Amino acid sequence: MTNTPPPDPESSQKNALGFDEFIAVLVAFTTIGTILFWSLSRKDSGWNLNGVLSPTASPNIGINQGLPSPTLKQLPNQGTLPSPLSTPIVEPSSVPLTIDQVPSTSVLPPTHITPSFPAQEQAPLPLSSKVIPKPFSLVTPSKKKSIIPPPIAFNDVPADFWGRRFINVLSSRGIIKGFPDYSFRPNQPVKRAEFAAILQQAFENKPTKNTLKFKDVKEKFWATPAINQAISTGFLKGYPNQTFQPEQKISRVQVLVALVSGLNLKTPASPETVLKIYQDAKDIPKYATAKIASATANELVVNYPDPGVFAPNKEATRAEVAAMVYQALVRMGRFEEIPSKNIVRLPQSIQEY
Repeated sequence: MTNTPPPDPESSQKNALGFDEFIAVLVAFTTIGTILFWSLSRKDSGWNLNGVLSPTASPNIGINQGLPSPTLKQLPNQGTLPSPLSTPIVEPSSVPLTIDQVPSTSVLPPTHITPSFPAQEQAPLPLSSKVIPKPFSLVTPSKKKSIIPPPIAFNDVPADFWGRRFINVLSSRGIIKGFPDYSFRPNQPVKRAEFAAILQQAFENKPTKNTLKFKDVKEKFWATPAINQAISTGFLKGYPNQTFQPEQKISRVQVLVALVSGLNLKTPASPETVLKIYQDAKDIPKYATAKIASATANELVVNYPDPGVFAPNKEATRAEVAAMVYQALVRMGRFEEIPSKNIVRLPQSIQEY
C-alpha cells in the first residue's frame, strides 16, 4: 500500500468554497435581485432609485426649494398647527421627493454633506401640543397732545364778535370762566371780586400768608383768597375806610391801573403827549394819567368800537377785561399777539416820547 501525502491546506481553500461563503454569496445575489425587481416594478409610480441611492443628495431638500406644497398636519377642531419657524409639519409619505426636483445649487460634493438646519429646526414640534405664535402688534406713535384745550363754544359769543379770540384763549386755559348755561355774557360788567379772581388765575402768583382784614370781606367769602393775593401782589388796593367793596363794578380805568401796577410797567417821559391820541383824554382821572399812558405805550388798551375813544369811567365788560388781561400776558411774553384793530397802538411820531 502506498501512502498518499495529505493535501495542501492552502490549495484546498483556494479551489473550493466553504459552506458559509456560499450562503453569503447567495444572500447577496438574492438581495440585489430583489432590489432590482422592486425598482423596475415601481418605475411608473414616479420613484427614481438613483435619487434614493445617490450619496450626493443635499440634506436641505424640501426647504424653500420650490417643491410641491406640503400637506399640513390637521388637529381635530383646532385648524392648522402653527409653527414659530413658519415651517408646516409634513406627512412623510405625502410628498415624493426625487433628485430631479432639487435645483442643482442644492447638490454638494459627497465629502461636504453637513446639516445646515438651525438649532431650533432640528427638534420637531410634538403634535399633541398646540403652539400659539406671539401676535404681532403694530405700534402707532401717539400723537403729541396739545397743552391747550379746545375753546368753549359759548352760545352768546358769535363768530364775528370783536373779542371772541381773546375770550377763547383765556377760557380754554381756565383764566376766565363762563356760566353753567354755557353762556359767557361778554357785555356784562365785572365786579371787583370777580376781577380779583381773574387776576389770580391769569398771573399765577403765589398765595401770600399775609391777609388783610376788610370790613366788607368775610373770611369765608368765595373771593377772599383772590382778593388777598391781588392786594399783596400790588394789582389792587382797598379804600381808605378799610373796605374793598367786592360787589362794586370796576371801571375801565381801574382795570388798566391795576394791570400796570401789578406788572410794574414804566411811565413814559411825557404822559400828556401819549394821551393826546384819545378824543376823551380830559375824562381820565388825574391819579391815573401816568398809569394809562404806560398802559397805552405797552399796548394794553383795547377800545371798542372806536380805538380813539377811551371811555375811562365806563364799567368794564367781561369781554373788555378778557382782552386787556390777554394783552398784559402778551406783554409778559406768555401769549402770542392776536391781530385786532381795537388794540390801541401809538403812532411812530409819539413813540419817541
